[in-house]
Amino acid sequence: MVRNVRGTELDTAIRPIIASGNDYPHDYEIAPHHHARGQLLHGVPGVMTVRTEHGAWVVPPDQAVWIPPHIEHSVRMMGEVETSCVFVDPNHVAGLPEKCQVLSVSPLMRCLIQAAVDLPLDYALTGREGEIMALLLSELRALPVLPLSLPFPADPRLGERCQAFLARPLAHQTIDEWADSLGMSRRTFTRHFKRECGLSFAAWQRQACLFAALPRLAEGEAVTTIALDLGYDSPAAFTTMFRKTLGFPPSRYLTAAAA
Repeated sequence: MVRNVRGTELDTAIRPIIASGNDYPHDYEIAPHHHARGQLLHGVPGVMTVRTEHGAWVVPPDQAVWIPPHIEHSVRMMGEVETSCVFVDPNHVAGLPEKCQVLSVSPLMRCLIQAAVDLPLDYALTGREGEIMALLLSELRALPVLPLSLPFPADPRLGERCQAFLARPLAHQTIDEWADSLGMSRRTFTRHFKRECGLSFAAWQRQACLFAALPRLAEGEAVTTIALDLGYDSPAAFTTMFRKTLGFPPSRYLTAAAA
């Protein structure tokens, strides 16, 4: 396995796509940095959170996040995480997201990532090794996006309010409460929030609650405890939100996190 690829090796690598793997302990944080190449960051079995100046992304176990070239980002590990990274030369990122996105990793992609990490940095461009990398890039472009981004507004006052909510998210907070705290009418706040964050307040609030819940689920906390802490009337209400957003219930997520 190619492991612990340093920045100098990335800069001097001659292959258009390279892969590496690393192991990290619980609560390890990679300081803000950036790569000249685009990066697909995949991890098991824990949760990763990726932050940039534009927002945050939570990456469930066995899923991945795409980080475009030159985007400064930090990464925090929730639980022990074995990461696999695929680095794509900027000349080959056409068809890939222009912003950070969490991607659903297909079974084929999972196998291709594992095979790519086992290749040397100077793998052969022809034959099996070159075909693995070519198919990996093709499959990467086809991976569906998961709704696990949490954009942050540029407006300082609204940004401070969003950060405070993220520190202690409560699902029952209302638009009127936020509008009053910022000295805005409901209508003005609604338009301003959508313009700043790119989605409605209700959608952002659900994402923030989900963002807060996933690491706690991965650490084995009970669904009931998390649901009540987040201000949901019942575990069933939280489960309904979770299923509508991700397409499966918290129980399935817990199974994946424990695998």
